[in-house]
Formats: sequence, structure tokens, C-alpha cells
Amino acid sequence: MTRYVLALDQGTTSSRSILFDHSGAMVAMAQQEFTQHFPLPGQVEHDAEEIWTSQSATIAEVLSKAGANGGDVAAIGITNQRETTVLWDRTTGRPVAPAIVWQDRRTSSRCAELRDAGHETRVRAITGLTLDPYFSGTKLAWLLDQVVDGRARAERGELLFGTIDSWLIWKLTGGETHVTDVTNASRTLLMDLATGRWSQEMLELLNIPAACLPRIVASSLAAKDAPIALIGSSRIPITGIAGDQQAALFGQACFKPGMAKNTYGTGCFMLMHAGTAPPVSHHHLLSTMAWDHGGRHYALEGSVFVAGAVVQWLRDGLGLIRSSADVEALASSVPDTADVYFVPAFAGLGTPYWDPDARGTIVGLTRGTTAAHLARAALESIAFQSADVLSAMQADAAHPLVELRVDGGATANDLLMQFQADLLGVDVVRPEVAETTALGAAYLAGLGCGYWADDAEVAANWRIGRRYTPGAGQAAAQARREQWARAVERSRDWAR
Repeated sequence: MTRYVLALDQGTTSSRSILFDHSGAMVAMAQQEFTQHFPLPGQVEHDAEEIWTSQSATIAEVLSKAGANGGDVAAIGITNQRETTVLWDRTTGRPVAPAIVWQDRRTSSRCAELRDAGHETRVRAITGLTLDPYFSGTKLAWLLDQVVDGRARAERGELLFGTIDSWLIWKLTGGETHVTDVTNASRTLLMDLATGRWSQEMLELLNIPAACLPRIVASSLAAKDAPIALIGSSRIPITGIAGDQQAALFGQACFKPGMAKNTYGTGCFMLMHAGTAPPVSHHHLLSTMAWDHGGRHYALEGSVFVAGAVVQWLRDGLGLIRSSADVEALASSVPDTADVYFVPAFAGLGTPYWDPDARGTIVGLTRGTTAAHLARAALESIAFQSADVLSAMQADAAHPLVELRVDGGATANDLLMQFQADLLGVDVVRPEVAETTALGAAYLAGLGCGYWADDAEVAANWRIGRRYTPGAGQAAAQARREQWARAVERSRDWAR
């Protein structure tokens, strides 16, 4: 048996490659950050070529670290920042414009026009999503308007659209394969959630030519059906593909309806397994594809746009800390926030508000407010936003949540995790292997190629790292949600 599965984890701020062994343990990891571009307020762009070169470099580095080569890799799994939109030339293989990142809000006015025209209800019925600039569809429409002869070239198949998974697969296969999986496709505003196919109705609504779209495939593929990556002299099947949040749900072994996870990364994304039929939300959650592996599975999702990014802002924007890891010590140096509340709506607000015009707000400042109070308020904002999502999820879900599995970089922050448990009133559980997003992509790939036999073998690998139980601070934490709600209201509709 080949020794490893290789996971490519292409995130919002860095590209990573991780080798996993049969026990689900991380053997080696390589990571490379890339540039964030902010051309105008509310706009966020990436250079897709830089994403590719950074990802390619980490593949070579991780194999070198492990003393391995392509022949030691059974399969590749890809997971990625989801709604980020790339448009490239089929012939040259080069992007024709900067990639528009999921955080970008430039299509807010177009979404508002579509809502005002009465399309919201039908869009939600088809796609499970809301009309928000978060999703790829309006980004792609905007790009086709900006590129010279964009729509005509797209109709002729000269221009190709993809989310980051499609872009990486195109590059890895030497331009041979243009595909996406159902989880990424379900985030575009262009896929019919019930059928797993592109919706002609949505394509017509957004004026997007079908010829530029990738072919939709399952999240876990048999090696004989998979795209083939060219890694040095090796040909390795890409048998796993999933958007980052769905991959994390799979990596957390949330295989039964009612199981849920929350990923604390640049943003926070809470997903609950909802079964094998598309769920309907009555509390502003998204209905999305969880994965297609042994059939289609669905999830309810709540999206928080700014989580770990608020700590990065404390570091880079204000200079309050030297590294993100320093925030816990600074926040712990005071017993509370002194009634300061921080709503980090830098890119609008997601679930359950869906307000693209909200903006970041700090309330309750006095002359006694210190950097430590701001740091603690920033951390608490992550937990408050997640609590808002869970409240909506509990109202929608058929199965009560008994514990929340958590992953992502911020879960190393014990202060935050304990406050989260106190705020939610349920246990918060961090797994032994924290890299659940990459692990989920690896599991999907390994199941596709036979490296792991079945879901039960995968679930047996999941082990608890630490459990946070609601404690003495529970009553005080939950009592403060009313003040948090007042702070949120002051951030709403600001940019309009």
C-alpha cells in the first residue's frame, strides 16, 4: 500500500499541503502565505497565479520534508476557500482578471436590485442560498461585464470560470480537466441544490453562459474516474474535492444528522449535517451540499465573515499585539471587557443578519478602556457571532445539538473556547487532530481510492483533544447577549 494521502488546503491567506497516514495523523505539513489585495473599500482580491505558485511550492516542500515522492502518495484531496471566483483564458491558462475573494462586497448593489425585483424567494428555493455578494454568481457576472468581450468569449468557451478547486485542478492536470465538486458548485448561486446540476433558470437570471462553467462531479471519486495530477514524473489521481467547510464537517466525522461543527478561521462557519434531502431554513441559515460520497448529503450552514480576521486586525491594523498568539494573554489580563462590545462587521454581517452594508463597530468606550479590553471584546465577538448562528440552527434543526465539535486555529485559545461553551450552554469539543479541513479532504480522497475502507474506519480515527463544559461563567455570559444585540444593531446598514 502507498504510504500517504496528500491534502491540498488552499485557504484565504495561505496555501498548505499536508501528508496524512492511515491513522489520520499528520506526517508533514508545508505552508506559504500569499498577498491580500484591497483595491477599494469593500473589495478583496487575490492573484490566482500566486495562489497556484504558492500551492505548488508547498507540494514540493511537504514531499521533501517527509522524504517521499509521488509514488508514495495514493491520492490527492483538495479543499479550498469556497466562493472566491477565478476567470481564466482556456488557451493561455492565465487569469484575465484578479480573483474576487469571498469576502468582497462589490456586487452588493446588484444583489439589492435582484432582491428588489422579487427574486429572493425563488433563488433560495433553487439554490438554498440568499442573494448576497458572498456567493460566486454575481462576482462572475461582474467579471464578465468588465473583461473586454467577456460574455461573447465565455459563450464560445474561450473563458473558463472556477472556484479555487477548479483552478487548482486545471493547473495540476496541465489544462486537461475543468471540473468542480457539488459542494463548491452549491456555493455559486448557479446550482440547483435538489439535482446537483447547473440551473438554467439561475444562469439566465445572472446572464452567465453555461459554456464557461466546469463539469460538476462527486466529492469522492474512484481513481478510474478522477482527474490526474502531474506531480514531477508521477501521475496521482485527485479523488477528493470539497469546499473547506464541508471538508471540515467530514473531517470531524459528523456523519449523522444533527452532528455539527464550527470552524474558527478567517471567518467562522458552523455546519450541521441535515440528512439526505435538502433542508429548508426558516431562520436565515443557508442550505448547502455537505458532500456527495455514497449519495448526496446536505447541511445547514451559518456563516460569520470575520472571526480570526479580527485578531489579525488587532495585530496589523492597530499594532496591539505582535503575533496572533499573543491575543489570549492580553485579553486574559483583564477580568472582563468593561462593557465594551466589538462588532467586527468589516465585510458586512452574515448569518442570521445578511446585511452587506453593516460595518465594524466598537461601543462602550470610556477613558478607562485599554488595549486589553479591546482584545477581550474582539475574542468575545467571535463567540457571540457563533452563538447567534447556533440559535438560528437550533430553531431550524430537527435534532437538538448536544455538543459542538470545533476546529481551526482559534480553537487553541482556551479563553475563547471556554467563553464559547458558557455562551452556548453545550459542550465544545476540540479534536486531537486540529487540521480537520485538510483531513476531511484526505478522507474523501482516501475513501475514493480505497486507502480507507469506509466511513466507520474514518470515524474510528476521530479522538477528543479537549472538552470545554459550560461552567461558572455561563449565566453571566448568556446575560450579556442582550447588550451584544444592541451593539449589532448599531453596526447595521451603515454603508448604505
